[in-house]
Amino acid sequence: MSANLALIGLAFFLLFIGAEGLVRGSASLALRSGLSPLLVGLTIVAFGTSSPELFASVKAALSQQGDIAVGNVVGSNSFNIGVILGLAALVCPIPVHRQVIKIDAPIAAAAALLLPFLLLNHTLGRFEGFLLVAGILAYTSMNIVLARGQGRGGAENAVGVPMAGVSRHWGMDIAFIVAGVGLLVLGASLLVKNSIALARVLGVSEAVIGLTIVAAGTSMPELATSVVAAVRKQPDIAVGNVVGSNIFNILAILGVASIVSPLRAPGVSMLDYAVMIGLTVLVIPLLYTGRLLHRLEGAALLTVYGVYMFILWPR
Repeated sequence: MSANLALIGLAFFLLFIGAEGLVRGSASLALRSGLSPLLVGLTIVAFGTSSPELFASVKAALSQQGDIAVGNVVGSNSFNIGVILGLAALVCPIPVHRQVIKIDAPIAAAAALLLPFLLLNHTLGRFEGFLLVAGILAYTSMNIVLARGQGRGGAENAVGVPMAGVSRHWGMDIAFIVAGVGLLVLGASLLVKNSIALARVLGVSEAVIGLTIVAAGTSMPELATSVVAAVRKQPDIAVGNVVGSNIFNILAILGVASIVSPLRAPGVSMLDYAVMIGLTVLVIPLLYTGRLLHRLEGAALLTVYGVYMFILWPR
Protein backbone atom coordinates (compact mmCIF):
# COMPACT_ATOMS: atom_id res chain seq x y z
CA MET A 1 0.00 0.00 0.00
CA SER A 2 2.88 2.41 0.77
CA ALA A 3 4.16 1.95 -2.79
CA ASN A 4 0.70 2.80 -4.18
CA LEU A 5 0.51 5.92 -2.01
CA ALA A 6 3.98 7.03 -3.11
CA LEU A 7 3.09 6.55 -6.78
CA ILE A 8 -0.22 8.42 -6.29
CA GLY A 9 1.78 11.29 -4.78
CA LEU A 10 4.13 11.23 -7.77
CA ALA A 11 1.10 11.19 -10.10
CA PHE A 12 -0.32 14.31 -8.38
CA PHE A 13 3.01 16.08 -8.88
CA LEU A 14 3.18 15.11 -12.56
CA LEU A 15 -0.43 16.22 -13.13
CA PHE A 16 0.22 19.57 -11.46
CA ILE A 17 3.41 20.28 -13.43
CA GLY A 18 1.84 19.02 -16.66
CA ALA A 19 -1.24 21.22 -16.27
CA GLU A 20 0.96 24.22 -15.46
CA GLY A 21 2.99 23.67 -18.63
CA LEU A 22 -0.08 23.15 -20.79
CA VAL A 23 -1.81 26.29 -19.44
CA ARG A 24 1.29 28.47 -19.81
CA GLY A 25 2.09 27.31 -23.32
CA SER A 26 -1.50 27.42 -24.58
CA ALA A 27 -2.22 30.85 -23.10
CA SER A 28 0.98 32.35 -24.51
CA LEU A 29 0.40 30.82 -27.95
CA ALA A 30 -3.22 32.04 -27.98
CA LEU A 31 -2.22 35.60 -27.05
CA ARG A 32 0.56 35.51 -29.65
CA SER A 33 -2.12 34.54 -32.21
CA GLY A 34 -4.20 37.62 -31.35
CA LEU A 35 -6.87 36.15 -29.09
CA SER A 36 -8.04 38.47 -26.33
CA PRO A 37 -6.73 37.92 -22.79
CA LEU A 38 -10.35 37.79 -21.58
CA LEU A 39 -11.13 34.87 -23.88
CA VAL A 40 -7.90 33.14 -22.85
CA GLY A 41 -8.72 33.51 -19.18
CA LEU A 42 -12.30 32.26 -19.43
CA THR A 43 -11.53 29.27 -21.63
CA ILE A 44 -7.90 28.19 -22.00
CA VAL A 45 -6.86 28.80 -18.39
CA ALA A 46 -10.03 27.34 -16.86
CA PHE A 47 -10.06 24.39 -19.27
CA GLY A 48 -6.31 23.88 -18.97
CA THR A 49 -6.49 23.47 -15.20
CA SER A 50 -9.09 20.74 -15.83
CA SER A 51 -6.75 18.80 -18.11
CA PRO A 52 -5.75 16.34 -15.33
CA GLU A 53 -9.42 15.38 -14.93
CA LEU A 54 -9.66 14.90 -18.70
CA PHE A 55 -6.66 12.59 -18.95
CA ALA A 56 -7.58 10.66 -15.79
CA SER A 57 -11.20 10.11 -16.88
CA VAL A 58 -10.29 9.10 -20.44
CA LYS A 59 -7.70 6.69 -19.08
CA ALA A 60 -10.31 5.25 -16.69
CA ALA A 61 -12.80 4.92 -19.56
CA LEU A 62 -10.28 3.01 -21.65
CA SER A 63 -9.68 0.73 -18.65
CA GLN A 64 -13.44 0.13 -18.31
CA GLN A 65 -13.42 1.88 -14.91
CA GLY A 66 -16.57 3.97 -15.37
CA ASP A 67 -17.02 4.61 -11.64
CA ILE A 68 -13.62 6.30 -11.49
CA ALA A 69 -14.24 8.33 -14.68
CA VAL A 70 -17.64 9.65 -13.54
CA GLY A 71 -16.68 9.81 -9.85
CA ASN A 72 -13.64 11.90 -10.76
CA VAL A 73 -15.81 14.55 -12.44
CA VAL A 74 -18.60 14.56 -9.84
CA GLY A 75 -16.10 14.62 -6.99
CA SER A 76 -13.95 17.30 -8.64
CA ASN A 77 -16.94 19.59 -9.16
CA SER A 78 -17.93 19.25 -5.50
CA PHE A 79 -14.30 19.75 -4.41
CA ASN A 80 -13.90 22.81 -6.65
CA ILE A 81 -16.80 24.64 -5.01
CA GLY A 82 -16.71 23.26 -1.49
CA VAL A 83 -12.95 23.36 -0.93
CA ILE A 84 -11.36 25.64 -3.54
CA LEU A 85 -13.92 28.46 -3.46
CA GLY A 86 -14.25 28.00 0.28
CA LEU A 87 -10.50 28.34 0.88
CA ALA A 88 -10.17 31.22 -1.58
CA ALA A 89 -12.95 33.14 0.22
CA LEU A 90 -11.27 32.50 3.58
CA VAL A 91 -8.01 33.90 2.21
CA CYS A 92 -9.74 37.03 0.91
CA PRO A 93 -13.42 37.96 0.37
CA ILE A 94 -13.97 37.61 -3.38
CA PRO A 95 -15.81 40.20 -5.49
CA VAL A 96 -17.47 38.54 -8.47
CA HIS A 97 -17.74 39.63 -12.10
CA ARG A 98 -21.35 40.21 -13.24
CA GLN A 99 -20.95 37.83 -16.20
CA VAL A 100 -20.05 34.93 -13.88
CA ILE A 101 -23.21 35.52 -11.83
CA LYS A 102 -25.60 35.99 -14.74
CA ILE A 103 -24.23 33.54 -17.31
CA ASP A 104 -21.46 31.14 -16.26
CA ALA A 105 -22.75 30.04 -12.84
CA PRO A 106 -26.28 29.26 -14.15
CA ILE A 107 -24.74 27.26 -17.02
CA ALA A 108 -22.67 25.29 -14.50
CA ALA A 109 -25.85 24.60 -12.49
CA ALA A 110 -27.72 23.48 -15.62
CA ALA A 111 -24.89 21.09 -16.55
CA ALA A 112 -24.87 19.68 -13.01
CA LEU A 113 -28.64 19.07 -13.18
CA LEU A 114 -28.35 17.44 -16.61
CA LEU A 115 -25.71 14.88 -15.63
CA PRO A 116 -27.76 12.63 -13.24
CA PHE A 117 -30.62 12.72 -15.75
CA LEU A 118 -28.31 11.31 -18.44
CA LEU A 119 -27.03 8.70 -15.95
CA LEU A 120 -30.41 7.45 -14.70
CA ASN A 121 -29.54 4.03 -16.12
CA HIS A 122 -25.96 4.35 -14.74
CA THR A 123 -24.64 4.45 -18.32
CA LEU A 124 -23.31 7.32 -20.42
CA GLY A 125 -23.24 6.27 -24.05
CA ARG A 126 -21.65 7.77 -27.15
CA PHE A 127 -24.84 9.64 -28.18
CA GLU A 128 -24.96 11.42 -24.81
CA GLY A 129 -21.23 12.06 -25.17
CA PHE A 130 -21.72 13.84 -28.48
CA LEU A 131 -24.49 15.96 -26.90
CA LEU A 132 -22.17 16.99 -24.07
CA VAL A 133 -19.33 17.85 -26.47
CA ALA A 134 -21.77 19.94 -28.52
CA GLY A 135 -22.60 21.77 -25.30
CA ILE A 136 -18.98 22.70 -24.56
CA LEU A 137 -18.50 23.87 -28.16
CA ALA A 138 -21.57 26.09 -27.80
CA TYR A 139 -20.30 27.46 -24.46
CA THR A 140 -16.87 28.24 -25.93
CA SER A 141 -18.46 29.91 -28.96
CA MET A 142 -20.58 32.05 -26.63
CA ASN A 143 -17.45 33.18 -24.77
CA ILE A 144 -15.80 34.12 -28.07
CA VAL A 145 -18.80 36.27 -28.99
CA LEU A 146 -18.86 37.91 -25.54
CA ALA A 147 -15.11 38.55 -25.67
CA ARG A 148 -15.44 40.25 -29.04
CA GLY A 149 -18.24 42.41 -27.67
CA GLN A 150 -16.18 43.47 -24.66
CA GLY A 151 -12.98 44.03 -26.63
CA ARG A 152 -9.48 43.89 -25.20
CA GLY A 153 -9.85 46.69 -22.64
CA GLY A 154 -9.64 45.76 -18.99
CA ALA A 155 -8.75 42.19 -19.80
CA GLU A 156 -5.94 41.97 -17.31
CA ASN A 157 -8.32 42.90 -14.51
CA ALA A 158 -11.01 40.58 -15.84
CA VAL A 159 -8.93 37.45 -15.84
CA GLY A 160 -6.09 38.35 -13.47
CA VAL A 161 -3.91 35.51 -14.69
CA PRO A 162 -0.17 36.01 -14.41
CA MET A 163 0.24 32.90 -16.55
CA ALA A 164 -1.35 34.64 -19.51
CA GLY A 165 1.84 36.48 -20.57
CA VAL A 166 3.52 35.94 -23.94
CA SER A 167 6.81 34.03 -23.86
CA ARG A 168 9.94 35.09 -25.74
CA HIS A 169 9.45 32.67 -28.63
CA TRP A 170 6.65 30.51 -30.00
CA GLY A 171 8.97 27.49 -29.79
CA MET A 172 8.85 27.78 -26.01
CA ASP A 173 5.05 27.67 -26.16
CA ILE A 174 5.13 24.47 -28.20
CA ALA A 175 7.67 22.94 -25.82
CA PHE A 176 5.51 23.77 -22.79
CA ILE A 177 2.43 22.26 -24.49
CA VAL A 178 4.15 19.04 -25.60
CA ALA A 179 5.86 18.52 -22.24
CA GLY A 180 2.64 19.33 -20.39
CA VAL A 181 0.60 16.80 -22.36
CA GLY A 182 3.28 14.14 -21.89
CA LEU A 183 3.36 14.64 -18.12
CA LEU A 184 -0.45 14.62 -17.96
CA VAL A 185 -0.65 11.30 -19.81
CA LEU A 186 1.97 9.74 -17.53
CA GLY A 187 0.43 11.21 -14.37
CA ALA A 188 -3.08 10.10 -15.30
CA SER A 189 -1.91 6.56 -15.99
CA LEU A 190 -0.11 6.35 -12.63
CA LEU A 191 -3.04 7.87 -10.75
CA VAL A 192 -5.74 5.59 -12.15
CA LYS A 193 -3.68 2.40 -11.89
CA ASN A 194 -2.57 2.98 -8.30
CA SER A 195 -5.92 4.37 -7.15
CA ILE A 196 -7.60 1.15 -8.27
CA ALA A 197 -4.95 -0.88 -6.45
CA LEU A 198 -5.39 1.25 -3.32
CA ALA A 199 -9.18 0.80 -3.43
CA ARG A 200 -8.74 -2.97 -3.45
CA VAL A 201 -6.26 -2.87 -0.56
CA LEU A 202 -8.52 -0.62 1.55
CA GLY A 203 -11.65 -2.54 0.65
CA VAL A 204 -13.54 0.53 -0.58
CA SER A 205 -15.25 0.95 -3.92
CA GLU A 206 -13.63 2.44 -6.99
CA ALA A 207 -16.42 5.05 -6.98
CA VAL A 208 -15.33 6.32 -3.55
CA ILE A 209 -11.69 6.45 -4.67
CA GLY A 210 -12.76 8.41 -7.76
CA LEU A 211 -14.95 10.76 -5.72
CA THR A 212 -12.22 11.50 -3.17
CA ILE A 213 -8.56 10.73 -3.92
CA VAL A 214 -8.67 11.01 -7.71
CA ALA A 215 -11.02 14.02 -7.61
CA ALA A 216 -8.90 15.93 -5.09
CA GLY A 217 -5.66 15.08 -6.86
CA THR A 218 -6.80 16.18 -10.30
CA SER A 219 -8.21 19.42 -8.82
CA MET A 220 -4.83 20.58 -7.52
CA PRO A 221 -4.21 22.96 -10.48
CA GLU A 222 -7.58 24.68 -9.82
CA LEU A 223 -6.75 24.87 -6.11
CA ALA A 224 -3.34 26.44 -6.69
CA THR A 225 -4.65 28.88 -9.32
CA SER A 226 -7.66 30.09 -7.30
CA VAL A 227 -5.91 30.42 -3.93
CA VAL A 228 -2.94 32.26 -5.46
CA ALA A 229 -5.37 34.51 -7.35
CA ALA A 230 -7.18 35.30 -4.08
CA VAL A 231 -3.88 36.09 -2.33
CA ARG A 232 -2.90 38.41 -5.21
CA LYS A 233 -6.31 40.16 -5.06
CA GLN A 234 -7.28 38.88 -8.53
CA PRO A 235 -10.80 37.67 -7.75
CA ASP A 236 -12.26 37.00 -11.19
CA ILE A 237 -9.88 34.14 -11.90
CA ALA A 238 -10.51 32.64 -8.44
CA VAL A 239 -14.23 32.28 -9.21
CA GLY A 240 -14.13 32.08 -13.01
CA ASN A 241 -11.52 29.31 -12.97
CA VAL A 242 -13.73 27.15 -10.72
CA VAL A 243 -16.99 27.81 -12.56
CA GLY A 244 -15.42 27.38 -16.00
CA SER A 245 -13.66 24.20 -14.90
CA ASN A 246 -16.91 22.71 -13.57
CA ILE A 247 -18.62 23.35 -16.90
CA PHE A 248 -15.69 21.81 -18.77
CA ASN A 249 -15.60 18.79 -16.45
CA ILE A 250 -19.16 17.73 -17.24
CA LEU A 251 -19.54 18.76 -20.86
CA ALA A 252 -16.06 18.12 -22.27
CA ILE A 253 -14.48 15.49 -20.02
CA LEU A 254 -17.44 13.13 -19.67
CA GLY A 255 -18.41 13.87 -23.28
CA VAL A 256 -14.99 12.87 -24.63
CA ALA A 257 -14.59 9.94 -22.22
CA SER A 258 -17.99 8.44 -23.13
CA ILE A 259 -17.27 8.84 -26.83
CA VAL A 260 -13.96 7.03 -26.39
CA SER A 261 -15.70 4.25 -24.44
CA PRO A 262 -19.29 4.22 -23.07
CA LEU A 263 -19.21 4.63 -19.29
CA ARG A 264 -21.01 2.52 -16.66
CA ALA A 265 -21.01 4.08 -13.19
CA PRO A 266 -23.38 2.19 -10.85
CA GLY A 267 -21.23 3.05 -7.82
CA VAL A 268 -21.85 6.81 -8.06
CA SER A 269 -25.04 7.38 -6.06
CA MET A 270 -27.77 10.01 -6.09
CA LEU A 271 -26.22 11.43 -2.90
CA ASP A 272 -23.04 12.20 -4.84
CA TYR A 273 -24.98 13.90 -7.62
CA ALA A 274 -27.15 15.74 -5.08
CA VAL A 275 -24.09 17.18 -3.28
CA MET A 276 -22.58 18.33 -6.58
CA ILE A 277 -25.87 19.92 -7.65
CA GLY A 278 -26.52 21.42 -4.21
CA LEU A 279 -23.11 23.09 -3.98
CA THR A 280 -23.32 24.35 -7.58
CA VAL A 281 -26.79 25.82 -7.08
CA LEU A 282 -25.94 27.16 -3.59
CA VAL A 283 -23.02 29.19 -4.88
CA ILE A 284 -25.32 31.31 -7.14
CA PRO A 285 -27.21 33.11 -4.33
CA LEU A 286 -23.96 33.34 -2.35
CA LEU A 287 -22.38 35.18 -5.29
CA TYR A 288 -25.44 37.42 -5.61
CA THR A 289 -25.14 38.76 -2.05
CA GLY A 290 -23.44 42.04 -2.78
CA ARG A 291 -21.53 40.35 -5.63
CA LEU A 292 -19.07 39.23 -2.96
CA LEU A 293 -18.17 35.80 -1.58
CA HIS A 294 -17.55 36.47 2.13
CA ARG A 295 -15.32 34.54 4.52
CA LEU A 296 -18.34 33.20 6.42
CA GLU A 297 -19.81 31.88 3.17
CA GLY A 298 -16.47 30.26 2.33
CA ALA A 299 -16.50 28.55 5.73
CA ALA A 300 -20.04 27.33 5.04
CA LEU A 301 -18.95 25.76 1.73
CA LEU A 302 -16.04 24.00 3.46
CA THR A 303 -18.39 22.71 6.18
CA VAL A 304 -20.85 21.26 3.66
CA TYR A 305 -18.02 19.46 1.86
CA GLY A 306 -16.59 18.17 5.15
CA VAL A 307 -19.95 16.67 6.16
CA TYR A 308 -20.21 15.01 2.74
CA MET A 309 -16.76 13.44 3.16
CA PHE A 310 -17.74 12.17 6.63
CA ILE A 311 -20.82 10.48 5.16
CA LEU A 312 -19.11 9.23 2.01
CA TRP A 313 -15.90 7.59 3.14
CA PRO A 314 -17.35 4.60 5.09
CA ARG A 315 -19.05 3.52 1.87
